[in-house]
Amino acid sequence: MKAILLVGGMGTRLRPLTLKTPKPVVPIFDRPFLAYQLEALAQISEIDEVILSLNYQPDRIEDSLKADGSFPFKIRYVVEPAPLGTAGAVRYAKQYIDDSILVFNGDVLAELDLADVLDRHRQHNARATIVLTEVDDPAAYGLVETDLDGNVKCFLEKPEPDHIASNTINAGIYVLESDTLDRIPENTNWSLERSFFPSLIENKEKFQAYISHGYWIDIGTPEKYRQIHWDIMDRQFNVQPFRSSRADQVVLSPSANISETAQFIGPCFIGENVTVESGAKIGPYAVINRNCKIHEGAVLEHSIIWPHTTIGSRTVLRHLIIGHACKIGNDIEPIKGTIIEDESRIGGPAITF
Repeated sequence: MKAILLVGGMGTRLRPLTLKTPKPVVPIFDRPFLAYQLEALAQISEIDEVILSLNYQPDRIEDSLKADGSFPFKIRYVVEPAPLGTAGAVRYAKQYIDDSILVFNGDVLAELDLADVLDRHRQHNARATIVLTEVDDPAAYGLVETDLDGNVKCFLEKPEPDHIASNTINAGIYVLESDTLDRIPENTNWSLERSFFPSLIENKEKFQAYISHGYWIDIGTPEKYRQIHWDIMDRQFNVQPFRSSRADQVVLSPSANISETAQFIGPCFIGENVTVESGAKIGPYAVINRNCKIHEGAVLEHSIIWPHTTIGSRTVLRHLIIGHACKIGNDIEPIKGTIIEDESRIGGPAITF
């Protein structure tokens, strides 16, 4: 069986973080986001190949996955000639699909029994199955209404508030039969949500819903990108590196160089080859990725620091996301909520390792 991950988007809502790093490989702790999706697919022993549908910075995505490690299936990279939309991307890869296909949007993670999703799809002889999740405010998502038998009867992509009659939304995970893809025009920008799914309903084809009650997130905005880190730290989403962390929830890489007088307040994460100097205070809710250097007396709280970044002495960072290879000088306190893009230089003399 094949799976396809739709990872060709430009991640515009996450800019400036995605100007140089494609959204599918933004770091979640010390791993690219896409690796967590691939681990979820590894639950399904019958999946022997995962197709990555690429468009934006495809080489960066491929390089990141090769560096992350191996998975128990073949990974095929398919680069769209132009953005083709969610349906167009699946259609473009159809030559590699000969059976049911499991489809993931490239920005969602879910705590979900995928084998159970496939079983439901097959038991109902469905032409398509969509995973739904319940949210408090469905207005920003694709709204899905079902009948008592779980058949999808209405699909509204980001409806107006007065059209909302349900709180079950599209979770961005689907099972499709390969021959349903023939209706999608070739080399055309086409949407699963706005065109493909409505065609199933219009033709009265068997279109099933699977409602998941587990954890779900779409990391498409900076707020959600922060949230997935805090949720993993709080074990709301039970994955490494906090699945088996110590009681104080301070995760330190064995290769980190830590001063005896540095302070850590969990939850916090310190990656490979990080240096934390004397008197620095890290946490709570601090993520410092590999090859960063935190100088003496610096304070980091509720912040995420990408690799190869240097933080100056006595600098205070609260509620920030700082990109790759930044240099933040001494005695700086950026505005809370700021996103600092890759290779930025802020204040003070140049800092080197």
